[in-house]
Amino acid sequence: MMKKDHTFIASDGENLAITTYGQIDPQHPRCVIYVHGFKGFKDWGFVPYIGEFLSRRKFFVITFNFSHNGIGNNPTQFTKLDKFGLNTLSREVRELSELIDACRDGHFGPSKGMSIGLLGHSRGGGITLLTASRKPDAAAVVTWSSVATFNRYPEETKKKWRQDGYIKVVNQRTGQIMRLGLSLLDDFEQHKDDLLSIEKAVKSLHRPLLIVHGDDDESVPVEEARRLYGWADRQQTLLMTVSGTGHTFDAKHPFEGTNPKLEEALTKTADFFGAHLPA
Repeated sequence: MMKKDHTFIASDGENLAITTYGQIDPQHPRCVIYVHGFKGFKDWGFVPYIGEFLSRRKFFVITFNFSHNGIGNNPTQFTKLDKFGLNTLSREVRELSELIDACRDGHFGPSKGMSIGLLGHSRGGGITLLTASRKPDAAAVVTWSSVATFNRYPEETKKKWRQDGYIKVVNQRTGQIMRLGLSLLDDFEQHKDDLLSIEKAVKSLHRPLLIVHGDDDESVPVEEARRLYGWADRQQTLLMTVSGTGHTFDAKHPFEGTNPKLEEALTKTADFFGAHLPA
């Protein structure tokens, strides 16, 4: 299994750190792009294992950090808190769109006839759905533990957020206090009914979609997966609930190895992409 690090420069000059797994088969080029969630990153827990697993199934896999996810030179520590505080959902949609274009246009190797699939976790699932609805290059989509809405803060919290100019977020893993500025809130409030509406994105997707969710998810309730399924094209959508597991399918960071719940989600994901990414 070949693993390689890259740097992709976005249209505004920001850098996206990338790790790829496997090689592009010039005869049957199939690529899966993994999209991390809030406080996620490409080297978190199960992400490298996902890359290895799917590359063994003959997919070329791209994992990456959004430019403002807070990760700097240390691949597993949040050291760029200034950028973290300035991030927006619209920025993430744009950066993922540009990465899809780069894959299609041969940035990572032979791309003629390339089939591209997207796999998004948690908030990254929502970003994936928004992006896929606008990018026909994404032939199939899988979400893990995805949010059904970005409206996740009570009105009182939003009011204080505006008064203070920021909101504090605790990294439960490290105890680190991280601040979100007003840019995230302003962006969502401006576009919540159109560009950042996950409901509208799913209703307009009309492409193969697999929704995977643990039925004991403590961070994003499984009811959100059912909402996504209710909006989707039923003829092209599967809903898979994994029993007795939570937001990360029993995986931890640092990664302690695989487990039956993670294997169940991964196997279904690989089979879905195998069936819906033309070879």
